Amino acid sequence: MKSVDAHLADILATVRPLAPLELELERALGTTLAEEVTAPLPLPPFDNSAMDGYAVRAADIAEVPVTLPVIDDVAAGSDELRAVGPGHAVRIMTGAPVPAGADTVVPVEWTDGGTASVTIERTTGPGNAIRRAGEDVQAGEVVLAPGTAIGPAQLGIIAGVGRRRVWVRPRPRVVVLATGAELVEPGLPLGPGQIWDSNSFTLTAAVRETGAEGFRADTVGDDPAAFLDQLDAQLVRADAVITSGGVSMGAYEPVKEALGPLGTVRFEKVAMQPGMPQGFGVVGEDRVPIFALPGNPVSSYVSFMLFVRPALRKMCGLPAGPPETETAHVIGALRSPQGRRSFLRGTLASDGTVSPVRGQGSHQLAALASANALIVVPEDVTEVPSGTAVEVIRL
Repeated sequence: MKSVDAHLADILATVRPLAPLELELERALGTTLAEEVTAPLPLPPFDNSAMDGYAVRAADIAEVPVTLPVIDDVAAGSDELRAVGPGHAVRIMTGAPVPAGADTVVPVEWTDGGTASVTIERTTGPGNAIRRAGEDVQAGEVVLAPGTAIGPAQLGIIAGVGRRRVWVRPRPRVVVLATGAELVEPGLPLGPGQIWDSNSFTLTAAVRETGAEGFRADTVGDDPAAFLDQLDAQLVRADAVITSGGVSMGAYEPVKEALGPLGTVRFEKVAMQPGMPQGFGVVGEDRVPIFALPGNPVSSYVSFMLFVRPALRKMCGLPAGPPETETAHVIGALRSPQGRRSFLRGTLASDGTVSPVRGQGSHQLAALASANALIVVPEDVTEVPSGTAVEVIRL
């Protein structure tokens, strides 16, 4: 069987980051920066007040209390030049330019709040409550590097340096297609031998949680021709496709039967539990990556975490590799088959321990829903005593 690491390496060698495009800031959230963003001006561009209060000379308030005449007001956004001479004060609002001659701002809370004159009760030295020009960013400084994931704060600094549009790698558009004649849409009654489709909902949500755009397509039965028709219809909006089911060794495996003859998708056994049957390749004129995952709910989700999520991160232009792990001490003994890397569902606690959940079958979706981690048992380990240090992947 193929190793987990080798299968992921083949996938990451095949997928490519999406081509950059220029987007308005309102559409850039969740994308990945594809250019260097620099500041054309210092930020802030001028000395301004950090508080509502009074702009004065520190030497005039060396001894308090002291009463000074208020000669002017200055509001945020003011473009008038103002100055403070010895023995005077200017009332100033947060964000307003500091008048020439003033070297400190006295918060209004330290005063009687006067408008014609102000009595100041506390002293302070030069520079109090003043935001200096360029103290955040200097002119020409790089504020964001290529490969940065764009969240709210990153959008804020892009706008803050005056950019309206930005070059990014877009979020991959991923179509999720579940197969199986037994599948019924949730909300509809079940007939004999039928189950409600959960995989397409789980995988579409996992795609969106990764930062890509997930599109759930209608399920397909066990007809390979019908599967190909559905796939062809979906490729026009897909940067990647995920299927679930139809990849095992038995009869009625529509994904394997439809894609196998194309010669661009390989179906292999990967040395892991759950999720041994895996398929991966490219389809269509644009060579769209397709991930053919097993149909058991836990198998498909574990496969997504191990293989699809890293691939989507690479398509986004983000660092991609095996899922990060951390060390925990297992509560209870574990068993694992020889020659396969096991990913047991567990509950990771704040004290650094992890407990396997009850129900480790690849069909046991409720047990998966109660887990927050995967306990990794290496291929050459079959018994793990309670208290042993193990590697875990957070879900």
